[in-house]
Amino acid sequence: MPELPQRKVGIVACSGEELAEGTVTRLAALRVLHELRPSETVTICLPLFLAGGEGDRAFARFYPTIAVDGCGKRCAARATEQLSGMPAASVVVSDLVSEAGLGRPEGARRLGANGQQAVAITADRIAGLVDELLGGQWSRRAGSFVGLEPAAPSEDAPQAGCACGSAVPMQTVDVDGRAVPLAALPLIFEQFRGAGKAPGPEVTEELLQTVRIYNDVPVGTDEAYLAALAHEYAAFCSDQKGRP
Repeated sequence: MPELPQRKVGIVACSGEELAEGTVTRLAALRVLHELRPSETVTICLPLFLAGGEGDRAFARFYPTIAVDGCGKRCAARATEQLSGMPAASVVVSDLVSEAGLGRPEGARRLGANGQQAVAITADRIAGLVDELLGGQWSRRAGSFVGLEPAAPSEDAPQAGCACGSAVPMQTVDVDGRAVPLAALPLIFEQFRGAGKAPGPEVTEELLQTVRIYNDVPVGTDEAYLAALAHEYAAFCSDQKGRP
């Protein structure tokens, strides 16, 4: 039976190269991805994200994402909010440097001592946020935690990943005349069919509850979503008849 994707945290780092703080963001993100939390995180490529990379954008909608910016312009955080929804957490290197009483990082390509310290502080802050996010259920609609649940243990060996290599499958459905992309719907359908759940009102209600875990379903639209899911799941099961 297919399994829904393992819950992870995406990290989208500032791509600015004119400031040393931009270099700090990338080095700190890499430290988290490869050393501190390799099994729990993936990287989101900001240039590809901005250029329309559907895998990266879908990942940021599906998983909690940490935006790591070098300065107060907060380009990574703003891009994430505009294209995929409010980031679960935001880190600004210049603020961390100020809080720690460090001098401003120097050397856009080759960081000095202050820059290396800033990398360590930033990486530690990101790792701490990863732990918090995996220990709680993040609601993109509310912009806050809505409850606590234990993180699922990883059975894989630690390995840093990229969001574009772990793209969340999407399916666009017609909801009351609107084309609505739903994250993980193909996997949800496969999982339900593999469990022997035939189309019907009770299964459709269960489908909606599962869809809510991975997508925002606006208040007052349950009936429209139920109708759309009933139609799509019936079509899916019909297409799969005779297949193993």
